[in-house]
Amino acid sequence: MHDMDLDHEHEDMTEEERQTISDWLWRQETVELLTVGIDIGSSTSHLLFARVTLQRETEELSSRFVVIDRQIVWRSPILLTPFLPDGTIDAHELRHFFQHCYHDAGFKRSHIDTGAVILTGEAIKRKNARAIDEIFASESGRFVCATAGHKLECMLAAHGSGATALSKKRKGRGLHVDIGGGTTKLAMIENGEIASVAAFAVGGRLVAQDKNGVWTRVDDSARMVAEELGISIDPGTLADPSARRAIARRLAAVAVDEILGAPLDELGRRLELTEPLERKGAPDYITFSGGVSEYIFNYEQAEHGDIAQLLAREIVEQLKPRITIPIVDAGQRIRATVIGASQFTVQVSGKTVYRRGSKGLPSHNIPVIHLGMPLEEEIDVQAVAEAFRAGIDRQDRGIAEPLALAFAWTGLPDYQRLLAMAKAIKLALAPEGQREELLVLMIDGDIGQTIGRILDRELSLGTNLISIDGVQLKDLDFVDLGEFIDPPGVIPVVIKSLLFS
Repeated sequence: MHDMDLDHEHEDMTEEERQTISDWLWRQETVELLTVGIDIGSSTSHLLFARVTLQRETEELSSRFVVIDRQIVWRSPILLTPFLPDGTIDAHELRHFFQHCYHDAGFKRSHIDTGAVILTGEAIKRKNARAIDEIFASESGRFVCATAGHKLECMLAAHGSGATALSKKRKGRGLHVDIGGGTTKLAMIENGEIASVAAFAVGGRLVAQDKNGVWTRVDDSARMVAEELGISIDPGTLADPSARRAIARRLAAVAVDEILGAPLDELGRRLELTEPLERKGAPDYITFSGGVSEYIFNYEQAEHGDIAQLLAREIVEQLKPRITIPIVDAGQRIRATVIGASQFTVQVSGKTVYRRGSKGLPSHNIPVIHLGMPLEEEIDVQAVAEAFRAGIDRQDRGIAEPLALAFAWTGLPDYQRLLAMAKAIKLALAPEGQREELLVLMIDGDIGQTIGRILDRELSLGTNLISIDGVQLKDLDFVDLGEFIDPPGVIPVVIKSLLFS
């Protein structure tokens, strides 16, 4: 007869039985996902597969899964993004490329649990995005499809290259420079946080050969340079290496002025794509990524029918005499954007949920805008509203689209503080008084129902509002909202995060 000791252990249990129990417990608390990250840009396209392991992390009355391991299992070759003669992306060739990648990696579409498709440059234009959308239409709900404008691409490159992680490790200020095919993206990073971003139209494939080796591609930026230098842009003239070198040298001069924060000439100002980079201080070092960086760090020697090698050489030669700080390889270069394979984390909302309107549940792939600042005891309505609007602008989004605002509530939940926060949200998202688009509040704190009621009943924000508390989010997350479950009165929240090294 067994005794009543609750810590009693069966001495006769075999090692195999112990392992079976251990495996069962592991499966209850652990999720393994096969993910794919796909980057479709104006110059190159590529993908990678990764296995992501998540484990349940219990916190008070709710639990969520967090990433504990990520292993890249297969990387594709780099494809020069195929374009048709009319300037649109060749979706047929792109589809075949991805099919071959799946085959070569030994995976079927049914094997993939989740993924992220990042569209940048020419790919985000409406005519191309529509064609690309058809390639991944069957993956709706499982894939995050993010169109990255100039500012969002700056952030993706800074994270994916490892530059933000490097800044956090060094506890310093780094300037990250991502030089792609058509644009260069800058990010000033302080102690692991992106402080400001900027972009300008200098890249390695502004002049390029077609499939027949003829120099037929000349983008607008290169045309401006050629016009200034008095160089003809016909294929015969561009076949002369000295003509391409002169164009690359002039583009490099613009790039170096931008990198160093020097005054820009007329051409430099014309090539700006965003506001100038905000500089609160000089960087301690510079990091590079993007296709051109492969030449800067001497990982690539071969030419690929463009001016990337010439541009890299000119940038290095012009930069060296003008800087004293080091140039650092952050770890990822041409794959800096695609390194964001998608992960799933699952959270359950707190019980103080507020809903207004019939739309919104279930809903997929809502982009998250995080406040990114702590709340003071006396909430500054204007400052909070400007922080939310800056976050929306950083991700190249507009207020007239479904959005999820995330923030952590700290301090007392007294009425005046809640009212001030609600007014800031309305000022940022409904400056005209009301909004029709879905707005989701994702709050790390127990005020979801109260602040939702204030926005609806006192401030008349609009007809489509969901306020949820008990969840933790960050910039570059996307959320799926499940059906409202009553009882117990909660909403399942699936968080899709761009997962960086």
